[in-house]
Amino acid sequence: MKKGLLALSPLVVFITLYVVTSIIAGDFYKVPITVAFVASSIYAIITTRGKLRKRINLFSRGAGTPEMMLMIWIFILAGAFANSAKVMGCIDATVNLTLSFLPSEMLLAGLFLAACFISLSIGTSVGTIVALTPIAAGVATQTGASTAMLTAVVVGGSFFGDNLSFISDTTIIATQTQGCQPSDKFKVNAFIVVPAAIVILLVYILMGQNITAPTSIPDVEFWKVVPYLIVLITAIFGLNVMIVLALGIVLTGFIGLINGSFDIYGWFQAMGDGILGMSELIIITLLAGGLLEIIKHNGGIDFIIDKLTRHIHSKRGGELSIAALVSLVNCCTANNTVAIITVGGIARKIGLKYELDPRKCASLLDTFSCFTQGIIPYGAQMLMSAGLASLNPIAILPHLYYPFAIGVAALTAIVLRYPRRYS
Repeated sequence: MKKGLLALSPLVVFITLYVVTSIIAGDFYKVPITVAFVASSIYAIITTRGKLRKRINLFSRGAGTPEMMLMIWIFILAGAFANSAKVMGCIDATVNLTLSFLPSEMLLAGLFLAACFISLSIGTSVGTIVALTPIAAGVATQTGASTAMLTAVVVGGSFFGDNLSFISDTTIIATQTQGCQPSDKFKVNAFIVVPAAIVILLVYILMGQNITAPTSIPDVEFWKVVPYLIVLITAIFGLNVMIVLALGIVLTGFIGLINGSFDIYGWFQAMGDGILGMSELIIITLLAGGLLEIIKHNGGIDFIIDKLTRHIHSKRGGELSIAALVSLVNCCTANNTVAIITVGGIARKIGLKYELDPRKCASLLDTFSCFTQGIIPYGAQMLMSAGLASLNPIAILPHLYYPFAIGVAALTAIVLRYPRRYS
């Protein structure tokens, strides 16, 4: 018992340091999460037995596993593509395209679809929120609709792509830690969350009958939408995610150079800035990998699995334990990506013990982390959307229909053993 608790103490140090200091500061983003990981990593190395060089090698081996390095390569390519596409004007063009198809009485539903499509294309909820929230706030002012409601529509739709997109960091990490392909995880995930999205879409159609859509929408530059469309289509057809991202980068550069969005040096600068923008996530991935390797070496992973599964005797219980674990860690870290990185290895162990389908495990990790991230008022998405719309995050919370819907859908999928072929 004592040995197991001591093995887990680095994780306790990380959570305590990050959560307690953030509460004292009154801001969960004032304390750099990288600092909390560095401190807990140093503590883990100090409290592990053996020669210092061997302990450091143990940490480094965990940080440099093939799975970790593959994730880092994908993060680098994703950062280069996302930022070069942004600089080239892909986001603005995609926003204008989706808004141009809005029927006048379907503003809420159309805004939700726009957020879903954009987040699915670019693989990030934050990017979608940055692109659409100012538009949502402006439309609310023009039409007299609730600013909190329209902002919540964007936030909810942004998690559709965060959860499903092939280039989302949560998808990448969930599939890598569970040993399955993004395309397979997408199929399982779609069975669970697409029905929830359809229900919420119908709700927005009914709620939006008395709202009038804006009439002045900028002209759509269709060529600028092509990179997102190609990335989405090739990923759906199962092309390797690194090839998909490389293709997106080439297309973005080719189109941007032709239409004068940037010159060759501007393209290189955009890619470089995008890669640098992923640096914190890359550092977190390395530190988390090393930290968890030490915890595993000291018996912490086996201790957690034993305690979580001691009274579990079914696949359903195993899936519930994975859902509870990632949700709890997400509440503590306020970051769904970090939550999946932290518990992915444990979830894999639970999956092997109860012979769970890794595709469903990856889906549950991603869906429950997005559900939790979507409803905590101190998460990056809520804070950013509230800031852009000049709102209190608590005002947005009651209108977050889609995050709550996917939480209910995922829990139902566990209880009813759905979808059957993956359960």
